[in-house]
Amino acid sequence: MPAVLRARIVSGEVGGVTVFGPNLEAPAQVGALVGALRKASPTDVPLVVSIDQEGGRVQRLRSPLTVWPPMATVGAANDPDRTETLGRFLGAELAALGIGWNLAPDLDVHTNPANPVIGDRAFGTTTEQVIRHALAFWRGLRHAGLAGCGKHFPGHGDTSVDSHFDLPVVLHDEARLRAVEFAPFAAAAKAGIDALMTAHVMYTALDPDRPATLSHKIVTGVLRKELGFEGLIVSDDLSMKAVADRNSPGELAVAAIVAGVDHLLVRRPESAQIEMHAGLVREAEKSAVFRARILESTARVAVFKKRITVGMPQPGALLPSLLGPPGHKALAGWFAAQVNGT
Repeated sequence: MPAVLRARIVSGEVGGVTVFGPNLEAPAQVGALVGALRKASPTDVPLVVSIDQEGGRVQRLRSPLTVWPPMATVGAANDPDRTETLGRFLGAELAALGIGWNLAPDLDVHTNPANPVIGDRAFGTTTEQVIRHALAFWRGLRHAGLAGCGKHFPGHGDTSVDSHFDLPVVLHDEARLRAVEFAPFAAAAKAGIDALMTAHVMYTALDPDRPATLSHKIVTGVLRKELGFEGLIVSDDLSMKAVADRNSPGELAVAAIVAGVDHLLVRRPESAQIEMHAGLVREAEKSAVFRARILESTARVAVFKKRITVGMPQPGALLPSLLGPPGHKALAGWFAAQVNGT
């Protein structure tokens, strides 16, 4: 753990850490890192450690943990009970490492075969298939004590540009968006999902001026008021070029909070994280309205963290028996066999 990050955690300036591939070497090392991160946090401001562990292409922790198939494979097998068990098994392995928040499931409907970023990360090509399996996966995570996070609102399934590199634009009218893109998020909101992540995508029918993450019309108007979501709203990574190339870090942070986002995620560089925090402080010092928004989000963060019941990492000696056990690997194999027709 970098000393600068530790100091920011100790001060309460950082409330969550996401681990990525470069942070992960071996189970005992991951457990030690997660334990150190969590122990650095003040007792009244517990740190939550999160990860992208969807399965398929987006699975940061791989062997010796169970390597899960893409969620398109899981959806195609069409067994929601087994999908829920997959979520529970995957969650149990993360819980053994002290990781309490999985930034999954993907709630996008894969309607564009040329989509460069979603593809087989989606549970299916219809709203019904996505709803059935994404929510089953989430229920499994909850059973293991984790929080989940549905993504990427209002829907990244019909884009032809990857928002990591540029700003995608979706031209569908509102009727189509409500019938297809919104539907899984509406179902997840109704089910009480812990968190939803915004997309750095422009939806011209909803807001021709701002991408969803920075749009009050979309985040507050649609997600909060129209769909009635009461949980935590999380930004996608604010270092992605779709938004980072068009705004300074401080401007981005303030704009996202004003839009209605509660939790800001920024991967790198560290200087941008520090600039974002400074931008929030400056705006809060001069605006009572902005301070009220911060307090509103703070309350949601506190409620969200209480939903996570994952304990500290298990001792290194126990991890081999908890990560990638035969039953988990057998389930992963079952899903692959259904799609391969064997």
